[in-house]
Amino acid sequence: MNKTLLLIMCDFMLLNLLALTRWEKAEPTHTQLETAAPRSAANAPAINADMVELMRISLEDEKASRESLAAQLASTSGSLAEREKNLAALQSQKGQIERTLAATQTSVKELEQRYTASSQEASMSREQLAKLQRELEEQKAEAERQRAELARAERQNAEARQRIENLNVAVKVAEQEKQLIAQNLTEAKQQVEVERAERAKVQEQTTQLAQGVGQLAAKSGELSQEIRTNRPVNPNLIFSDFQANRVATKLTARKPGLFSPTVKEKETQTVLVSDGNRTYALMHLSDTPFTLGETPADYDRVVGTVSRGSFNAPVGALQFLRLDPRIIVVPVDDSLAALMGAKIYSLAKEPFKFPEAVLVRADDGRYGETPLRLDPTSNSYVKLDNRIVTRLFGEISPKRGDLVFSKTGDLIGMMVNSEYCAVLGDFSALHTLTAGESIGPGTRGIIADLQARVMRLPAKLQ
Repeated sequence: MNKTLLLIMCDFMLLNLLALTRWEKAEPTHTQLETAAPRSAANAPAINADMVELMRISLEDEKASRESLAAQLASTSGSLAEREKNLAALQSQKGQIERTLAATQTSVKELEQRYTASSQEASMSREQLAKLQRELEEQKAEAERQRAELARAERQNAEARQRIENLNVAVKVAEQEKQLIAQNLTEAKQQVEVERAERAKVQEQTTQLAQGVGQLAAKSGELSQEIRTNRPVNPNLIFSDFQANRVATKLTARKPGLFSPTVKEKETQTVLVSDGNRTYALMHLSDTPFTLGETPADYDRVVGTVSRGSFNAPVGALQFLRLDPRIIVVPVDDSLAALMGAKIYSLAKEPFKFPEAVLVRADDGRYGETPLRLDPTSNSYVKLDNRIVTRLFGEISPKRGDLVFSKTGDLIGMMVNSEYCAVLGDFSALHTLTAGESIGPGTRGIIADLQARVMRLPAKLQ
């Protein structure tokens, strides 16, 4: 039973139900029910007959439909078999076509390779042809160049033959000139030998004369030096030289105090002196902030300058000499001394050659001539008269710190007290005090040692 038949039957039953159902609200009475029941029973056979007819028609339609479907199925099965045959045939044709295509592609690749090889061979043939043409052109150009070279060589050969002929003529002329030159050379050699002999004589005479002049100059220099060393210099010239070349020294020292630090400052005039190795500024202990009478203490600042004119050189260190601890020198670099432009005095080689010496006082500009007396107990000191009478200043009493010069103008030494002068020669330092804005402890020990050494000196030298 198909769906169409089922739907028809359902519709029929629904219509039948609707037709047979009473829709009044009131309940039927027993009389109505009894009346309706025989009516329904009378209509029942007719309805069943219709249902059977309807079902028969539906069955026939279903049968016809099934026969039609069976015919269509048979037709479709035939068509499917035919299509399968056609598909098999197509598959066979496809395989054959693929094999044919593969063979064709192989042939195409072979043809392409042949074509490529042919193209390369053709290209190489064209390149070889072009190369042959270029070589032919080059050979033609080379042939032309060789012809030109041959023509130029022929011209040069002709010119060379002409030059050879000219040279032959020149050689003949040169040979004649050579003979003349040889004759002249022989004569010149003879003249040269004569002149050489005369020149040798003149050279010998000149050498003898030069030796004589050298010996005379040496003797003259020795005589000049001897005359200069033996001739005393006027004290006025010595003092004038001192004034022109003196330098100023300024020292400042500071030591801590109980409530405030104590600052001392000293200035003096002196000269630059050299021991042959270094240059120094010469001072006496009294020209510095330090004294032998003070209680030894540590100073924390010692600075100073050595100046001449507008040029100032800083004091780097103070050296207390081993010769006498009261003599202090300040090392001055040679370059700074040159910038100052002051004369650097030399030490007297023979300080006792003259019986007199020149005493110069730097602070008040007095000077005078005084006798020297050797001290038999020490060669390091000489005694000067403590009363010097001069025409210019009258009577002058020597005091410590005065400079003593030889009559030759060289420096002998410095007065250590009012009677004795320390003769300078050895500048080795007993103590060295480095100057600076902040110095370490050490001045206490230096001052104490100076005091002890001075106290150990003989009373006349203290």
